[in-house]
Amino acid sequence: MNARFAMNWVNKVTLAALVLAAPLPAAETMVGGRASAVLESPGAKLVVDLQGGSIVELRLGGDGVNPLVWANRGPAEEARPMSHFLCLDRWGAPSAAELERGMVYHGEATRVRWSLDAGPETRRGALEARMSARLPIAGLQVERTLRLAADSACVRVEETVTNENKLGRVYNMVQHPTVGPPFLDAETLVDSNARQGFAQSNPGPKYEEPSAWWPRALSEGLPVDMRRLIDSEEPNVVSYVVEDEYGWVTAASPTAGLLIGYLWKRSEYPWLNLWRRLDEDGKPLARGLEFGTTGLHQPFPTLVKKGAIFGRPLLDYLDAGESHTRSYLMFLAPIPADYRGVAELKRGDREIELIERPGGPARDLHVSFEAVGLRP
Repeated sequence: MNARFAMNWVNKVTLAALVLAAPLPAAETMVGGRASAVLESPGAKLVVDLQGGSIVELRLGGDGVNPLVWANRGPAEEARPMSHFLCLDRWGAPSAAELERGMVYHGEATRVRWSLDAGPETRRGALEARMSARLPIAGLQVERTLRLAADSACVRVEETVTNENKLGRVYNMVQHPTVGPPFLDAETLVDSNARQGFAQSNPGPKYEEPSAWWPRALSEGLPVDMRRLIDSEEPNVVSYVVEDEYGWVTAASPTAGLLIGYLWKRSEYPWLNLWRRLDEDGKPLARGLEFGTTGLHQPFPTLVKKGAIFGRPLLDYLDAGESHTRSYLMFLAPIPADYRGVAELKRGDREIELIERPGGPARDLHVSFEAVGLRP
């Protein structure tokens, strides 16, 4: 073997090894005419709409009921909030001056095209995809990593927000999952470890006077059970604080035989905001299971002036060039037709245990998160 041939042979082998070791290119999939990222394992199917970054499907086994149904219909080319979407850089309306300059309700994260940067691919025993988006008016970048377990319907979502402005700024970040029919009906039960709260319809000076204690809230002075949405839309939005190290919320549909749940760190998302809506016939249309950095649905001038409620901050701050990372788990579990709801969520080293409410035989649920991990 001469020297030139030997060198060419070594270069070809090295190049082939590099090609084999290189990660697969990001693979977008068209779903209903919309560019999407699809993660599918034997246990579950997850779909993210890249035109706005919304998580629009999570199904058991890939073909079960999808609980995440809200505003899913619309022009195929339009970026808009749907299903489980991210409110960033705000929750709610912009100020009048911001509105005139192009800022939109709930921020720009759902109004821009997200880039699928890597995956879906198998990494460390789970399906993983990475995506990102830039918010031009807010001057923020958001990077998201999703990991779907192969052996359970459990997903870990990690998001890093970076301030690309030359100056620091206040902001908010709220996860906005919304469940709808056929998963949602009058029998659907919402449970959480939330504590005291208030209805957003209350006058501002009374925010610090709790008008809600989970699972109750007051509507025109009368108590409302927030576990179910039966015959009254009011109160429309009720915000609660979380006292434990981890916050959690579940929605269980005995009719669909399915439960969806979320688990997050209180230090990252101290507020739980529950949103409700009936259709024109008075039937349940939507329930928002929102958790985030704020519990007051107002523009930034009001939040800055108010500062905190129940000792919990109403906004966060990013210095110039600074990044904040937050994460949460979302999961599904099958349930029996007479399921009574969740009394307690226990977080172990490898799995979540959901303790059923008393009143019958113990039928506790177990969801493994070992493959996707859980940030301490």
